[in-house]
Amino acid sequence: MMAPVLILRPGERGEMLADTLRQQGFNVEHLNTLTLQPLPENAELRSLWLDFDQFRKVIVISPFAAHCLEEALDRYWPQLPAGIDYYCVGQGTADILHQQLGVQVHVPEAERNEDTSEALLALPSLQQVDQQKVLIVAGEGGRDLLADTLRARGARVTRASVYQRRYQPPGPSGMARLESGNFQALIVTSGEQLQHLAKWCNQAALNQPLIVSSRRLATLAAELGFCAPTVATGATPAALTAALTRTCNPPGADVDQGT
Repeated sequence: MMAPVLILRPGERGEMLADTLRQQGFNVEHLNTLTLQPLPENAELRSLWLDFDQFRKVIVISPFAAHCLEEALDRYWPQLPAGIDYYCVGQGTADILHQQLGVQVHVPEAERNEDTSEALLALPSLQQVDQQKVLIVAGEGGRDLLADTLRARGARVTRASVYQRRYQPPGPSGMARLESGNFQALIVTSGEQLQHLAKWCNQAALNQPLIVSSRRLATLAAELGFCAPTVATGATPAALTAALTRTCNPPGADVDQGT
C-alpha cells in the first residue's frame, strides 16, 4: 500500500476530508492530535446570547463555532432576530450556518482565492463599521487580527469563546511516520496545528510535501523549517484535495508519459 496522506482535522469534518481524499485514490491516516470540546455556558456567555439581537454583525470563525452558535441560539431564540449580517472566513462554515439557521452569509470574494481573516476584512461591508456592535464567535485562543482591525475601524467588538482545542502527541504510528518521513504528504489548516505538529517532525518529515490552506500558513511553515508547502485555495475538502493532487499524483492515476 502506498504511504498515506496525514491529516489533523478532527471530528466529522476530518472524516469528510478523508472521504474526499480516498475518493481520489489516496491512502489516508488521521494523526488524532486535536480534539474540540464545547466550553460550558457561563453567565457571560448566557448574557451574550440573551442580547444577541443587539449585534449588527456576527462573525463565525469555524464550523465547530457555527455548531456551538446554532445550539445556543436554539435555546434562547426560537425565532432568529432580524437585522443581523453574518460573516465567515470559509465557505464550509457559511454552509453550516445557512443549513442550520437559514441565514445568508458573507464570505471572502471568490476572486481572492483564499479563506483568511485578511480576505474577510477586505469585504466592502466591513470597511465602515464605526460604532457597530460586532460579535466574533470562535474557539479559545487564535488570532486577534479580526477583532483588532475592526476595533481600529471603530466597531464595538465582543468575542464569544465557545470551545477549546485540546492537543496531544501523535499516536505510535503517527510518531513513527513523522520521525521517518514515511508519508506522501501532510495537510494542515491552522497555525496552531502546524506549530504543534512541528515539534514531532524530523528533517525527513520537513522535506515531505505540505498542503496548507493559506499563504499565511505557508509563510509560517517556512519559518518552522518545512521545505515544500503548497497553498490550497481554501480549507474545504475539495480545495485541499485539488492542491494535493497538483502536488502528488493519486495512486493509480493515469500519468501522461508524453508518448
